[in-house]
Amino acid sequence: MHIRILDKYIFREVFKAFIFGICAFSAVFIGSGTLFKIAKYITDYGASLSAVIKIFIFGLPSVIMWTFPMSMLLATLLTFGRLSSSSEITAMKSCGIGFYRIAAPAVLMGLIVSICAIAFNEYVVPWANTAYRNVLYYEIQGNNGMKSQEHIILKDIQDGKIQRLVYARRYDGDTQTLQGVTMQDFNEDGKVSHVENAEYAEYSMNKWIMHNGMLYDISEGQSEHSMRFDTQVLPIKANPKQIVREQKDPEELTMKELRAQINIMKTQYVDTNKLEAELYQRITVPMASLIFALIGVPLGLQPTRNSSSAGFAMSVIIIFFYYALMTMGNALARSGAVAPMLAVWIPNIVGLIAGFILIRRASR
Repeated sequence: MHIRILDKYIFREVFKAFIFGICAFSAVFIGSGTLFKIAKYITDYGASLSAVIKIFIFGLPSVIMWTFPMSMLLATLLTFGRLSSSSEITAMKSCGIGFYRIAAPAVLMGLIVSICAIAFNEYVVPWANTAYRNVLYYEIQGNNGMKSQEHIILKDIQDGKIQRLVYARRYDGDTQTLQGVTMQDFNEDGKVSHVENAEYAEYSMNKWIMHNGMLYDISEGQSEHSMRFDTQVLPIKANPKQIVREQKDPEELTMKELRAQINIMKTQYVDTNKLEAELYQRITVPMASLIFALIGVPLGLQPTRNSSSAGFAMSVIIIFFYYALMTMGNALARSGAVAPMLAVWIPNIVGLIAGFILIRRASR
């Protein structure tokens, strides 16, 4: 019974400090980034009050997402630093309660925060980013910002099955052309039955006309018939504005959509390192909350961590090193020097090793 009361007490203290951390770090990010952007939109585009409010609200989820790990680290440092300085940890140990039992509620909360952050990153952040982009492009910039774009993907899906897939390496807004076009038709079994490649497609008389291409009829994975063509109508109904509007930035895609886009781009032999790094970070960044809990608990118990200012300073230093490693891992992933999955996990692997070493020392 006493152990359960103790668990609730530690969990509650960590949770309160965690909420404080989210508010504090969010305020820093909003003050240094979001408000600066809003001021720029007002001065450059004359953004209306309603558009500014929408931008602020839709920009919050992506900001909060980054504060979860930071707040978890700060919460454990502050909570266990206070418990240690007020001799509450000493009192717990004198009652025969071991270090691992004392640390368990904080580590459990770190795990819960990580799981919730993954769900938040999957279901809330992409939707909010899409809403943010729509307000920015269509209400503030008046659609002036959506001209040329890389990697255009259009899918025709009926009854849950993909019927046609069109991929273009680039859309040029000045000439209204799709460059490096590939169209794939699928049969009822979901296998490719027909492929058309073209150097480019131009929008003329409400139709997309492909130029200088080749078409292939495919059966059982092999080309049975091929023919070169000078011009061919691309069977898509979307006009240039609709095509660009349908495209999403990687930050607007869910993990499922990211995987699908990566698979499509790989069939076109396009470098997907950037997208793969984005995909794996959807897991690694939320999981940092658990890792920071493992680091924060033993560090919070150090005798030098006896004030909130010391805990805050320590959290800033650790966060700096973590995000420096994350930036390095991102660069390695995007350059292809290291496999994207391994590269983006580097900061978490280092953090996990450091956490276990610190916990082992603290338990002695």
